[in-house]
Amino acid sequence: MLNLVLGYLGLGLVLALAGIGSSIGTTLAGNAAEGGLKKRPEKSGNYMVLSALPATQGIYGFVAFFMMMNKVAESGALVFGIGVSVGLVCMLSAIRQGQVCANGIVGVSQGHDNVFTQTLIYAALPEFYAILGLVGAVMAALML
Repeated sequence: MLNLVLGYLGLGLVLALAGIGSSIGTTLAGNAAEGGLKKRPEKSGNYMVLSALPATQGIYGFVAFFMMMNKVAESGALVFGIGVSVGLVCMLSAIRQGQVCANGIVGVSQGHDNVFTQTLIYAALPEFYAILGLVGAVMAALML
């Protein structure tokens, strides 16, 4: 019974933590975009791309949730561990990526157009760790 409870808790946490991180990250970047629109509204496409980047971690959390959904009954404690670890990695990387993107948006709004490409590169760095977490979850799901 405890194994089942832990498994469902892990599923909930991977989805919730990744979603929370993505919502915070996109909000951080979106707030910067709102300020940038006041200075340089013609750059709204750049702002939108950078604001949307932290949303991917929420998708990774959903994929991990989906991959582990059928594993709860047989490996609840493992699902819990994966859910917590992948959820935390996705949450923290989305928040930090949102901060990177927000700074890039500020740079673009101040007239530094070359900052956009560099910001995409810098934003890929925290994204990489969320991808590693997802790969780990997928590998664990396939091995069970």
